[in-house]
Amino acid sequence: MRPFKKIIFLVLAGMFFSMPVAAEKELPIQLIKLPPGFKIDIYASNVLNAREMTLGPDGIIFVGTHAAGNVYAVVDNDKDQKADEVVTIIQGLRSPNGVAYRDGALYVAEINRVLRFDNIARTFRKFPRRTVINSQFADEGHHGWKFIAFGPDGLLYAPVGMPCNVCEREDDLRFGSIMRMNPDGTNLKLFARGIRNTVGFDWHPETRELWFTDNGRDWLGDNFPPDELNRVPKGGLHFGFPYCNGDQIPDPEFGQKYACKNFVAPAMTLGPHVASLGMRFYTGSMFPQEYRNHIFIAEHGSWNSSKPVGYRLTNVFVDKNGKAVKYATFAEGWLYGGKVWGRPVDVLVMPDGALLVSDDFSDTIYRISYSPK
Repeated sequence: MRPFKKIIFLVLAGMFFSMPVAAEKELPIQLIKLPPGFKIDIYASNVLNAREMTLGPDGIIFVGTHAAGNVYAVVDNDKDQKADEVVTIIQGLRSPNGVAYRDGALYVAEINRVLRFDNIARTFRKFPRRTVINSQFADEGHHGWKFIAFGPDGLLYAPVGMPCNVCEREDDLRFGSIMRMNPDGTNLKLFARGIRNTVGFDWHPETRELWFTDNGRDWLGDNFPPDELNRVPKGGLHFGFPYCNGDQIPDPEFGQKYACKNFVAPAMTLGPHVASLGMRFYTGSMFPQEYRNHIFIAEHGSWNSSKPVGYRLTNVFVDKNGKAVKYATFAEGWLYGGKVWGRPVDVLVMPDGALLVSDDFSDTIYRISYSPK
């Protein structure tokens, strides 16, 4: 390419990939009910299909997508707690839902592989070069999109959902699992099994144990089975799918094969079909003490219940012994009057203690803050 043509190309490409945040959508955020003292605002609009979020340097939020195939950098240049621009880092990926940041690099998980983008803070506006660090994951699209995160052990964790509503896949034991690998993609190993589809996990800030949400199977009625919140005190455990559902209840199709006592029961059963996705332990200092080291969960909402459920944020409170003791609604109103206008996907604790919430239905990222009255 001739130099002057290359300059024109880069200028036009930059105009396309880096755009100021457009005018806010007319969203009825006044419908969101929160506990006293909490407030919700729009942090970024027009983040098409916003899914998992991870915090990068200088407050940059990297955002993955499922259907859109894009990865974004959401930037608050003037530090006024509201994004000024949304930069499309890369397009055309296969369900790049999972994003994680570590040591200057952005990690992105597609269905069958994990990519790394080095020096991302300096290159996210300039077509960053990708490195495929692992392409050993299953290529099944059903439940194939991933949530990824680095654990306290420095390893990168990634799930492999079951490629079905309910089935056995003994031909490939990676299905229905959480796996982990070195940051360079080597030494990929199984960590936990018997998991239908987790799209959210985090580590307890004190015990360093992994906790994860898991979506229950469909077509057993509106009220069964529940979604699950699970606790992983050590590797190598089996959490029961497809043989058991919820609180140790045998599955009608596969439950005769093994007794539920052979598997790990949920730490807490959640609402049936609420599609519990992203979860984080709250480690900030802005919210009241009662939320510290407890869990926020984004419930994406049901897709086939006769009466829609979910479409909210919930809390699970954990006692000093690491036991989940209470499940409660924190924010609701994205489902109002039987109509859905938003679907929470992921939550992210910011350095100032505020909570960001992604919404792939309204293409929005919200900011929830607290100020005592």
